Amino acid sequence: MDLKTLTDKVNLAEIRTDSRAKVVGTSAGAAGLVLVLALTLSTCGGSGGASGREGGGKERAGSAAGIAITPEDGAEDVAPSGGLKVAAEGGKLTRVRVSDADGEPVAGRLAADGRGWTPASHLATDTAYTVRAVARDADGRERTETSRFRTFAPENTFIGRFTPEDGSTVGAGMPVSLEFDHPVENRAEVEKAISVSADPEVRVEGHWFGDQRLDFRPEEYWRSGTKVELALGLDGVEASDGRYGTQHKTVGFTVGRQQVSVVDAKKKTMAVTRDGERIKTVPITSGSDEHPTYNGRMVISERHRETRMDGRTVGFGRDEDEGGYDIKDVPHAMRLSTSGTFIHGNYWNPRHTFGEANLSHGCVGLFDKKGGGDKGTPGAWFYANSMVGDVVEIKNSKDETIDPDNGLNGWNMSWEEWTEPQS
Repeated sequence: MDLKTLTDKVNLAEIRTDSRAKVVGTSAGAAGLVLVLALTLSTCGGSGGASGREGGGKERAGSAAGIAITPEDGAEDVAPSGGLKVAAEGGKLTRVRVSDADGEPVAGRLAADGRGWTPASHLATDTAYTVRAVARDADGRERTETSRFRTFAPENTFIGRFTPEDGSTVGAGMPVSLEFDHPVENRAEVEKAISVSADPEVRVEGHWFGDQRLDFRPEEYWRSGTKVELALGLDGVEASDGRYGTQHKTVGFTVGRQQVSVVDAKKKTMAVTRDGERIKTVPITSGSDEHPTYNGRMVISERHRETRMDGRTVGFGRDEDEGGYDIKDVPHAMRLSTSGTFIHGNYWNPRHTFGEANLSHGCVGLFDKKGGGDKGTPGAWFYANSMVGDVVEIKNSKDETIDPDNGLNGWNMSWEEWTEPQS
């Protein structure tokens, strides 16, 4: 069909193109129609994607780089450890971003050769993740791949209960102590997921006491004013076969001061030193020859304005004639060991015996008044001037040194013993 015939058929009275321009008349309209047809033919099929050519007529080929993401897109019940990997073939990875549903990124490591990426640590349980990876081939052409998956929700879990409390102010002897509610077989993996940092900065190391307790401390007592932070990244850590952690939180405490009270069982005195300055020396009574007090450095872990001390709880019984006791109102009592060692007020022994005789069942006693209402007694003074985390060091007693796990008393281990690798 010639151009005139085609023109007659379409009626050039008014033809609109995509640009909304009008074509009118016959000879001019014919020329306009040629332009319209030319544009129409050149634009059929889009912007050149179907032709496989870019501007300038250069052939456009896909990137030779390939990306393999494990797990595959849409995967469910993925293991938190070892389940995520990104690899490149025919190129190198340039960017890998992994984030959870809240957009929080997952730290990772890119291999030196650019061929692989792995997360820096385990993932969290029961969490959705998105992976976006970019690789570039030798010609600089990039390929992008995306994958979404979800980790599994474990049936069996464990947690760690921490000491001291979040936001508390404590003495310079306070370690960070974690007690786990189930035995930990993979101790190295659990410890790796926990960090303790301090400001001012100081080296802090962990030590296991059995398979359910992990304590952290510096080489020496904390400096006054130190801010300590405990970060628990246990969510997704496998403590034992099929049992996973669920905690992901950060807590902290402040070291108020460095107070060390040295009890000399032979001299029957206690010298209280705070931040290097002696502030008071008081007479005491400690364990008798039959029941001597432990030696060693002990940390105050509890404070009670008044408490009951029942001899049955520590193997002495209640019968005084047989060496037992049951005192329902012991004033100003502060715990030094799990096994029952306290430093406390004592109203039942005459005042003159303090500094003169060791009469207790193993505790350290300071003269006090019944009810603890007299603020002028040595027992009341020491209670008012002590806090959880303060150190009481006992020497020259006839007993052995206290075990480091009997209370918060890891200071009785040398730094070499504390940091020695554990199996």
